[in-house]
Amino acid sequence: MTREDHDHEKQVGEAHSHALRGAPTRRLTIALVLTAVFMIAEVVAGWLSGSLALLSDAGHMLTDAGALAVALIAQAIAARARSGQRTFGYRRAEILAALGNGVVLGASSVWIVVEAVRRFGAPPEVHGLPMLGVATLGLLVNLTSAAVLRGGAQTNANVRAAAAHVAADAAGSVGAIIAGLLVWQFGWDRADPVMSIVISVLILWSAWKLVREAVGVLMEGAPRGVDFERIEKTIMETPGVAAAHDLHVWSISEDFPVVTVHVVLDGQEHGTEVAARVARRIRETHGIEHITVQPEAPAAPLLPSSTLVKQAIVRKRGQES
Repeated sequence: MTREDHDHEKQVGEAHSHALRGAPTRRLTIALVLTAVFMIAEVVAGWLSGSLALLSDAGHMLTDAGALAVALIAQAIAARARSGQRTFGYRRAEILAALGNGVVLGASSVWIVVEAVRRFGAPPEVHGLPMLGVATLGLLVNLTSAAVLRGGAQTNANVRAAAAHVAADAAGSVGAIIAGLLVWQFGWDRADPVMSIVISVLILWSAWKLVREAVGVLMEGAPRGVDFERIEKTIMETPGVAAAHDLHVWSISEDFPVVTVHVVLDGQEHGTEVAARVARRIRETHGIEHITVQPEAPAAPLLPSSTLVKQAIVRKRGQES
């Protein structure tokens, strides 16, 4: 890879790091505090009112808090310089956090489903009005957090993902509100475990996506939205390239895709020129910035047998003389 391309990658990496450091950390912090405080309040209220729906919605709030915390971790990681021991920096920390968050959420949602099934047989008394009030406050907190994050979502992918997550999880509070109304107005205590299962399914889906995406990154799979075959075609169509091998498309974190490839030259141009051209075409066509291209000399042509015999005779005469 040419010095020009290495300098370009360095500039891109520094720009990306500065962009993350300048992202709206304050908005993320406000939303995280709102979510975490109300999550604790919802756990206490769910315990006192006997509402499993409130406890399961608190699990949904934990999903929000986890997503916000991961976004904040990404901000902090971006501020840390890479070292000789951590040549890619600490970008993988956010993936490990997402994986742990997904496992915990999945386990908690399974527990809620088991508890909800047990309650169907002998539903305990649930206080509908307090449950309704707390669930309504939960919805307001979700909507407030989404509004706080929306201002920074246009310029920061982490904030945009967190805002979408919070907005979607407001559905959990809506479920708890519905259960509270049914219990309060009609005395249908089984509405509480029913809505708990519905909310838990949402949590399981969120947890599954977190785990799946985190494992995909850790297993160095091709990033979502990146077409391996199209990248390979782009490389092979580049002038000066005769063949390509050891093509790898992977990612350090969700927003840090990487391409490495060995290209065999056709012998018509210098290797550094061809490598620079391959990197530029991948960058312009597929939007990937971190690219390493290793040029290789063209394979030696196969000589006809008569030529090989002549070379052997010449070598033998040289030895005899």
